[in-house]
Amino acid sequence: MKTKRLLVLIGIALVFCSCGEPRYMLYNWGKNSSSKNASEYEALLYDNYHTQSPESVCALICQYEYMVTHPGGLRKVVPPGICAEYGYLLLSPETPNTFLNHATRSQKETFGTAGDYGALFREKGLQMFQKEMELYPESTVFIEPLVKKLSQQ
Repeated sequence: MKTKRLLVLIGIALVFCSCGEPRYMLYNWGKNSSSKNASEYEALLYDNYHTQSPESVCALICQYEYMVTHPGGLRKVVPPGICAEYGYLLLSPETPNTFLNHATRSQKETFGTAGDYGALFREKGLQMFQKEMELYPESTVFIEPLVKKLSQQ
């Protein structure tokens, strides 16, 4: 009888122990933001899609750059899809002018003293697509046609 109670208590304890938030994530999605326990990346992405503004685009570009240059988590690799999203954003035709005209000084310093954001973003965007395919080969099916199409333009 005591053995059954002990097993039940151990089972209940294991259930409660497994319900907590994981301490270590496989990927680094950015610091936790103050809004709704989301990461900074998630908050910026939501803001950009919900109420897109030039400032939200600039902030998102810098967040992507940080995530790509400072991969974290247990794997120490950029999260899946981030390089592709970043590359797509950089290759959008309006992005260079938006960044040039609306980025803060510290945001512009992220990319050094580049004056021609069009050429820089085009080169970096294609590099991000290549990096996504290297890190996650299964994405090649989706990204390769985009790269071919963009290379022809």
